[in-house]
Parts: sequence; structure tokens; C-alpha cells
Amino acid sequence: MFPLVETMADTGQAPWHRLGQALPPKQPIEIWARQAGMDWSIREAPVCFMTERAGALVAITTVSDQKVLYRSDTHAPLSVVSERYQVVQPQEVLAFYRDLAEQSGYELETAGVLKEGKKFWALARTGQETTLKGTDRVKGYLLLATSCDGTLATTATPTTIRTVCNNTLAVAFNGSRSAIKVPHRTRFDAVAVKQPLKVAVSHWDSFLYRIKMLSERKVKNHEALHYFLQVLCQSDQPDRTVNPGLSNERALKTVQRLYEGQGRGADLAAANGTAWGLLCAVTEYVDHEKRARNHGYRLDSAWFGQGALLKQRALDKAWQLAA
Repeated sequence: MFPLVETMADTGQAPWHRLGQALPPKQPIEIWARQAGMDWSIREAPVCFMTERAGALVAITTVSDQKVLYRSDTHAPLSVVSERYQVVQPQEVLAFYRDLAEQSGYELETAGVLKEGKKFWALARTGQETTLKGTDRVKGYLLLATSCDGTLATTATPTTIRTVCNNTLAVAFNGSRSAIKVPHRTRFDAVAVKQPLKVAVSHWDSFLYRIKMLSERKVKNHEALHYFLQVLCQSDQPDRTVNPGLSNERALKTVQRLYEGQGRGADLAAANGTAWGLLCAVTEYVDHEKRARNHGYRLDSAWFGQGALLKQRALDKAWQLAA
């Protein structure tokens, strides 16, 4: 197993290189918890330290406003957080989907643990999907993720996956992501989160209308270069002599190669020479090509880190191009 991906389970076409345990569809939450490595809980203990005088231990002192979070199964420490920090348990993330599966037809497709338990997530198919120009399928998903080290609020994000390449893209509307975030200073209330989430998911049709616009927007060569420079190098100079720096130069060459025919699905009518193809080249770069220590680090970046920000910028610039 890859170091950053502690455990993972998936069904069907897994978005991430078939990491982890394969599961048949429509398994109960309890099976998911076991197979995804989420059948443990986060426990708390006070933070203590020992003082010494003349080489001898003399006292154990407790830090009143801090606590240690640790795993119930291995007792491995996860983080030191404020006493006010509200923990979300791994099985709470899975249970979030129980009524969505029973009442709304959602189906869990992948779930897992990152960074030895510091982050965990579940991704469910919503049943929403479309096909651009008859062949390019895009499906709707809901990603719920959280952390216990303060690096990520508990976040529910409507997400799309392009079937031909398994590229992920957070649904955005009116220039902002439709994610619902609950900071860890607040108790996670699944029922309360699902109310605004219904509004976010309802933006699906508007989002689809806009990506269809991208698939209709034909792009000239100089526009493609300008777009990639804006996204990757934050430059407005469509000049091939520009030197964006070594790391970005590699990225620039990679996305151009993906866009010009070597990307998965680049030859489909919806993507070939269009603004949608530009966006797909960037998402494929982030999800599959961007340098990372392993697939787990790439996943973490693509969903929660710099990769996610890069995809958001690519989407924003694509909207501007098609406007």
C-alpha cells in the first residue's frame, strides 16, 4: 500500500488507480468501515509533560487547554489540538451517506484513510450524469472529507468525474465552489449540513449547462497557450519565448501534450480543440501526471491541497474564455 494512503476500498471504476480493497456494489456501511480501514475511533487524552530537578523526575504537569487525539486500534497519536476541538469520527463520515443511499439513490464508490488516520473521506455517486456531444460522460458525486489535525474542516463537496479518464472536478457556481464546510470548533451535524447541500447539488443543471458551453467553444492555438499560461504560470503573455520557470515549464509542456491529443479522451468531439478540452488537460495533469511522491500524495493535493486550487483556477479561466 502506498505510504500516504493508509487504507482504501472502492467499487466499480475507482477514481484513483484501484488503490485498496475491491468491494461489490451496495454494501452496508459496516462492511465499508471494515474494508476501507475506518472501523476505529478517535480517542482523547490530556497533554502532560514531566519536569525534573537535579536529574530526577519530580512532577507530571497537565496542559489544561490542549488534548491528544489518538487511534483506538493502534493507540498511535494523531495530533495535539485545542480542548475545544470537535472530533468527527471515521464512521460518522460513512454514516453520513446512509439515508442518502436509502432515500435518494446515492451509492458509495470509494472511501479511505490518509496520513495514518489524520484524514479520511468517502465519495458517493449521486446518480446525476450527462454526456457531452454523445460520447463524453460526466457523472455527479458527493465527497465528504475531514481531518483530525486541523488541516481540513469537515467538507462536503459536490464533485464531477469524467468517465473516460476519471478526472475529478469540484462543482462550482457563480465563481465559487459549492462546498459546505464545518470548522472543527463547531460540532458536526449531518442533518444541518444536508440542508444547504441540497441547494448546492441543485446547481448541477446550471453547472452542466456551462460545461456544455465549454464543449461548444472552439479554441485557437494562441488562445490555448494563453489559457495554460494564465492557469499554470499566472501570466497573460501568450509569447512562446516566455520562460515560466523550470517546474511550470514542465507542467506547461505536459498540459499542451495532453490537450493536443495524448490525453485520455482528448480526441472526443467535446474536447478536441475546445475550452472543455483545455480544462480536461489541466484536471488530468493534476490527477494523474503532476509530480508527487506517490498516488496518495497526489490524491491529497488534488482533492484538498494545491492541486484542488489549480483545478479551481483552471475552471475559472475556462468560464472566462467561454463567456
